[in-house]
Amino acid sequence: MALADYAAAFRTFRSRKIGLLVLLGFSSGLPLALTAGTLQAWLAADNVDIVAIGWFALVGQPYTYKFLWAPVMDRFAPPFLGRRRGWLLITQLLLAAAIACMGTLSPADSAWLLGAAALSVAFLSASQDIVFDALRADWLEREERGAGAAVSVLGYRLAMLVSGAGALILADQWLGWSATYWLMATLMVVGMIATWFVVEPESKGAAPKTLDEAVMKPFAEFFTREGAVALLLLVVLYKLGDAFAGNLTTTFLLRGPGFSLTEVGAINKGFGLAATIFGALAGGALMAKMRLYRALLLFGILQAITNLGFTLLAASGKSYALMVAVIGLENLCGGMGTAAYVALLMALCDRRFSATQYALLSALSAVGRVYVGPAAGYLVAGFGWQLFFFFSFLIALPGLALLVWMRARIQALDAGG
Repeated sequence: MALADYAAAFRTFRSRKIGLLVLLGFSSGLPLALTAGTLQAWLAADNVDIVAIGWFALVGQPYTYKFLWAPVMDRFAPPFLGRRRGWLLITQLLLAAAIACMGTLSPADSAWLLGAAALSVAFLSASQDIVFDALRADWLEREERGAGAAVSVLGYRLAMLVSGAGALILADQWLGWSATYWLMATLMVVGMIATWFVVEPESKGAAPKTLDEAVMKPFAEFFTREGAVALLLLVVLYKLGDAFAGNLTTTFLLRGPGFSLTEVGAINKGFGLAATIFGALAGGALMAKMRLYRALLLFGILQAITNLGFTLLAASGKSYALMVAVIGLENLCGGMGTAAYVALLMALCDRRFSATQYALLSALSAVGRVYVGPAAGYLVAGFGWQLFFFFSFLIALPGLALLVWMRARIQALDAGG
């Protein structure tokens, strides 16, 4: 692309719609750490039994099963603001109340009551994600999907920093745990303000009229499409190599080359997060001028090739310069791939059933991340780090081959808007 094309691509990010998606992405990401890492730190600081802390990991289950109640949010519209904005505001208000409720409890005195409150936060957060994903799929036009995906990742990641590292520092140095959770509850106002200014998407086709229709029609509509099974397989395979390598990256850096916890935290987590955000933004900007198929192919190749950098790092040993280069490039290209991938999921959704279909597709996309862990561990134990990361490159190739084979279908999907 010419320089003018790049400038036009980045101007996509200046629209009011894209700005609101940053705020909604922030609202979507804020509750996650409050029921995961931040909550575990609070439990540990209050000397809760390690077995009980282990059980608290189960509060994250609603994120896995959110597709089960997504049809309700497709079928029913609140009596105010519309089908998408109404549900968004309801979940955000309830999230603020539930997070604040967590702040009134003490792990030492009422651990299981705190667990119940955390479970309600996770349920409401997963519900907010259902509606946010549906709104984004309904609201964005084809040329806006890349930028919309990118800024959603930006807002989400920034929120995780605030409710993760930020909350730990605030709780330790200034506010204590209760006041920190109350502050996090107050920050949900960011999403409420954005919801107020969002324009309810125009419905293309009639929404489901019964709950039975809301459950069955999204499946029926999807599987009547040409190449439906292959599309689902592409959803599973496209990020599989990336997930495979990322599953044990932290362990590799500590036990392979032997970097310290501080070095891994600063470079892999801090610098890597910055590279991911920049990659998502760059990918989104490029997609404003690129078609979906071309972006998926280019970014998919890049995210596969950068996995080989870890093979080089495993062979060379402890090298700070190589570590920075490998992590920077891997996260940069992974962020670009994520922008294209989210745009693909949005393109696959029928606007009548986008809450249900996106929830199902996002759950399917998590299959690779969830189930590669045991296989990755066995591979490292049996063959070592170099072959493991080389295999992570190889496992990315079937997804790329399937993408090339489905070129005409993806191009038709993209042309459909």
